[in-house]
Amino acid sequence: CDPGQATKYLYELLYNDPIKIILMPGCSSVSTLVAEAARMWNLIVVRNHHHLLLLLLLLFRGVPRDTQGSWGEAGWGGDRIWGTPPLVTLTPAPTTLGQTLDDLDQRVKEAGLEITFRQSFFSDPAAPVRNLKVYKEKLYGKKYVWFLIGWYADNWFRIKDPAINCTEAEMAEAVEGHVTTEIVMLNPENTRSISNMTSQEFIEKLQTRLGKNPEETGGFQEAPLAYDAIWALALALNKTSAELVKKGLRLEDFNYNNKNITDEIYRALNSSAFEGVSGHVVFDASGSRMAWTLIEQLQGGVYKKIGYYDSTKDNLSWYNNDKWIGGAPPADYTKVITTFRFLSQKLFISVSVLASLGILLAIICLAFNIYNGHVRYIQNSQPYLNNMTAVGCTLALAAVFPLGLDGYHIGPGLFPFVCQARLWLLGLGFSLAYGSMFTKIWWVHTVFTKKEEKKEKRKTLEPWKLYATVGLLVGLDVVTLIIWQIVDPLHRTIEVGQRGGVLTVLGRLGGRCSRCWGACGIFYGFKGLLLLLGIFLAYETKSVSTEKINDHRAVGMAIYNVAVLCLITAPVTMILSSQQDAAFAFASLAVVFSSYITLVVLFVPKMRRLITRGEWQSEQQDTMKTGSSTNNNEEEKSRLLEKENRELEKIIAE
Repeated sequence: CDPGQATKYLYELLYNDPIKIILMPGCSSVSTLVAEAARMWNLIVVRNHHHLLLLLLLLFRGVPRDTQGSWGEAGWGGDRIWGTPPLVTLTPAPTTLGQTLDDLDQRVKEAGLEITFRQSFFSDPAAPVRNLKVYKEKLYGKKYVWFLIGWYADNWFRIKDPAINCTEAEMAEAVEGHVTTEIVMLNPENTRSISNMTSQEFIEKLQTRLGKNPEETGGFQEAPLAYDAIWALALALNKTSAELVKKGLRLEDFNYNNKNITDEIYRALNSSAFEGVSGHVVFDASGSRMAWTLIEQLQGGVYKKIGYYDSTKDNLSWYNNDKWIGGAPPADYTKVITTFRFLSQKLFISVSVLASLGILLAIICLAFNIYNGHVRYIQNSQPYLNNMTAVGCTLALAAVFPLGLDGYHIGPGLFPFVCQARLWLLGLGFSLAYGSMFTKIWWVHTVFTKKEEKKEKRKTLEPWKLYATVGLLVGLDVVTLIIWQIVDPLHRTIEVGQRGGVLTVLGRLGGRCSRCWGACGIFYGFKGLLLLLGIFLAYETKSVSTEKINDHRAVGMAIYNVAVLCLITAPVTMILSSQQDAAFAFASLAVVFSSYITLVVLFVPKMRRLITRGEWQSEQQDTMKTGSSTNNNEEEKSRLLEKENRELEKIIAE
């Protein structure tokens, strides 16, 4: 297979007697060079190797050209069975095999296919295979199918190669399901050929002549093709001889300048048609042998025949025994499906009813607190803060409605406003409801958990400071939300998910922004710190008793429940954001239950006490008799007693 040596021998043959009429080179590189030179001497070239692709004028191939063994020549059978997949090709650039890809390019364009990537290599073909790293890069499985040359040994992927850093099991996994094509070199049918032998009889005689293992003999697989090529040449020479007699010529009259005899031999070869041991022998217009293509697939580590392609009749015979990882061939292209996901209406209506009842409960609690604001027991619970809690619960419960609105109820233009409404209602509702409870527990902790040496510094309760604290929390939320809305407003989201080669574009109402993780992190982080601090303060003051905020224990209980629900729900809803029903259920029910628990724990005991003890009547009568001076006297007495206690403690300490 040395082109240089072949050129030398060619000229020695041409310039030495006798005159040559037929040349039969073997290797592709030699055949190419010999054919290009031989036509200058009007010589016919017949080769018996299957690696040559160049279509030369006087070159006949006793075997099919490589394009016939490719998927391009196979009538592109893949699109008939599996659809029209996009292709990626790897070919050796400096050899004639690159022309197989040119043929494939033309055929796939005619079939309306697309080659997405083409790679040629200029060195040892093992190098790009190693660099490709199909297994390491996960380029296998149900999303991929590899088409390989079929003339390798059936166990090629099991042969250990120190240059390949893959185990046999990894190689087997990576190549599972790949498809190979190769020309049929031996007639699969038990029919008699022109030599009166079947294909099996030919193989038996050949093995007897060789006297050794056929696998150790180079060119053994191509032997049937070479044998039929000799028969084609012999038949063509016989036919040419008969035609030349009619013209008064003989084959012996051939010389290197006699083109007429060359043309007769060419026509005789081109019209050859007979049954050989490799199958039906016929040549196309370009002088290439037309043959069947065998299509095989690796299934469970074993090659299985899945079909044949007859190029002479453009007929694809399919066995329908192909198997694929995932149960079906890879998708031929990424299918884009646009769909809209809507919240379950049963879930939305159910939660909305609960939220509506909660809002009604909050209004009742607020009215009760305002109506009985003159009662001492209510006054000692800081009713204005409790009113803020009821208003905050109302806002939080109202956020449930926009939380469940989606494209089923509103148009795309209203999505940004609904997203903002969710955030504002939840943010302000949390700050009012939880902030007022947090302020109470913070004051109790500040005043009643001082160390012994600081007890004298206890201050009297100044309600305006409590209100200012709640106002500060609400103000921080307002400023944060305004900045967030201006810098990076929420908008409608389009979620994309891919499964099994299908790209699904899911349109649903979702509050998203360009830098949502940062904004949400700051917003949720601040709320989370308040929740954790509230739990700590509630635990620290669980044993404290004071008449100035007589419901601080109930406030602590409400803080426990709200904090636990919020700390669990916030991360869960972020994880389940792609599942609209689950995310809505977690978020909305957390808001509903937190509000219900807060309202029940704070207001129901007060209602029960006033109703069972009739305190609102006695307090009303006392107020009518004594006026507001009673409360002032009681507070003055309390301050005097505390001052006296501090003085006694100092004396005892001294």
